[in-house]
Amino acid sequence: MKTTERLNKCPLCKSGLFLNHLKVKDNAISKEEFLICKCSKCTLTFTNPRPDQTNIGKYYISEEYISHKDKSNNLINVIYKLVRNFTIKKKVSILNHYTSQKRKVLDIGAGTGYFLAEAIKQDWKVLAIEPNQEARQQLSKKNIKAFESLSDIKKGKKFTAITLFHVLEHINELRKTGKTINKLLEDNGTLLIAVPNLDSWDSNHYQENWAAWDVPRHLYHFNQKSIYNFAEEFGFHIIDTLAMPFDSYYVSILSEKHINPGQSSLIHLIKGLIKGWKSNKWAKKNNNNYSSLLFILKKK
Repeated sequence: MKTTERLNKCPLCKSGLFLNHLKVKDNAISKEEFLICKCSKCTLTFTNPRPDQTNIGKYYISEEYISHKDKSNNLINVIYKLVRNFTIKKKVSILNHYTSQKRKVLDIGAGTGYFLAEAIKQDWKVLAIEPNQEARQQLSKKNIKAFESLSDIKKGKKFTAITLFHVLEHINELRKTGKTINKLLEDNGTLLIAVPNLDSWDSNHYQENWAAWDVPRHLYHFNQKSIYNFAEEFGFHIIDTLAMPFDSYYVSILSEKHINPGQSSLIHLIKGLIKGWKSNKWAKKNNNNYSSLLFILKKK
C-alpha cells in the first residue's frame, strides 16, 4: 500500500526544475529520514517525497506535539507556554494595528485556541480551522466554533482578517489553499502569515539538525523570497515583515536537544538561549532574517 507521494513539480510555481538540497531526520517522532528539495525557479524548498494525506496524521501523534496539547510535560514546553502568554497578546495587537475595523477573523490551524480566545476578549468575532480532533475539543471548551477544513466554510463567506501562525508550512494543497484564502478575504482585508525562516542564523548554524525543518510535518520551508513569490502567485502584496524574536530561542533549544539528546534539559536550555541570542543579534544586521518572520499581506 502506497503511503508516500513524490512531487514531480514545485508545489508553488509548478516548475519541474528542482534539486535535492538536504537529508533531514524526524528527530521528534518517527526518527525517519526525509529529503528536502529546492525549486530552481521560485526558491521554495519542500519535503519530497512526503507522507500522503491518509498517513500524515501519525506523524503528529506525540505527547511532545505542543500545538495540539494543553499539557506542560517537560521544561521546554513549560517555557513555551510561559512565553506564549506574552506572544498571544502581541499577535492580537498586530492584528488590530493592521486592520481598519474589528469584524471577523479566521485562524487557520488554530491549535488549542489561545490566540482566538484573546481576540474574542478584544471584540473580534472568530472562526477556527483545525484538522486535529483533540485540538478541536479544546476549542469547543473555549466556545470557539471550529471546522476541520476550509471546504467546510459556507460559500460566499468573507473575513476581515485571516491568520496562519506557523501553519502554511503544514498545508498539503498549497496552491488550492492560496486561492481559497484570497476568495475568503475581504477586499481590504489583512492576511498574517508566520513561518520559520530558512535564511536565519540558526538555520545555517544547525543545518540538518535545525528543529524548524520539523519533517515531515513541515511540507514547505520558506524564506523571504519564497513568501514574496507566494504572495505574487495568489494576488497579495506584502506590506510589512516583522520579527518573531522568541522563536530563535525555542528552535535553538530544540535543535540542541536533537544534537545531544543525552544531555540534560538544563544544558539544552542554556546552549539554546545563547544560540538564540546570537541568531537575533545577527538578524538585526542581515536583512531582518530572524528565525521566524511574520508577514503582513493585503489583496492586490
